[in-house]
Amino acid sequence: MTTRRTMLAAGASLGAAAMAGAATTQAQNTSKTFVLVHGAWHGGWCWRRVSDLLEQKGHKVFTPTLTGLGERSHLMSRDINLDTHILDVVNVIKWEDLKNICLVAHSYGGWPVSGAIEQSLDRIASVVFLDAFLPEDGQKGFDFASDFSRKGTLEAQQRGEISRPPPPATTFHVNEKDRAWVDSKTTPQPLALAFSEIKLTGAREKVAKKTYIRESREENLYPCAGLCAAGVRQILCG
Repeated sequence: MTTRRTMLAAGASLGAAAMAGAATTQAQNTSKTFVLVHGAWHGGWCWRRVSDLLEQKGHKVFTPTLTGLGERSHLMSRDINLDTHILDVVNVIKWEDLKNICLVAHSYGGWPVSGAIEQSLDRIASVVFLDAFLPEDGQKGFDFASDFSRKGTLEAQQRGEISRPPPPATTFHVNEKDRAWVDSKTTPQPLALAFSEIKLTGAREKVAKKTYIRESREENLYPCAGLCAAGVRQILCG
């Protein structure tokens, strides 16, 4: 009886170990690597809730902050242009040696992401544009600015300023509970970005999987809100 109990116990332990190993293997096989790129006036901080959701599912997440913004606002300079922000994304992919990634862009992030794909196409498995810009070759941010924004940008340039202050959180449809928090985190956007022309050769269209999620009045796709449930599912499936 003692021998039988020992054998049964050993069998149960081996079974549990096998199940744990299978679960680990399955998690490794289904886990993905995400690079989430924020929009204007923001930083990697705005993805915190989305990162938590993805990491809880076993995914690896990188949320680079573009030069001159967020915790890198001390690097603000008149020399920051679109190429600077493209390199911010490219260098994360390069120095972290990332492969088979899902690249996600929110709003302005569509510009540096589109440019980064030109240099990192072989590292990218899928791309998600979350209510983001999809620029074409030779275009610049100023081309898409509203009359109000154009006027403010030109006036700031004439005054010799190097950045534009962030608008209030209400502009981004942030829920009332989070507005004060968002307003405390947003930082000025480098002015030269508006006049930087993007150089594209069509690499973006060669990404195997592409998803565009457009915000509607019924949805809140703002990253700080954790995205809507549909948005998270789209990213996970992307």
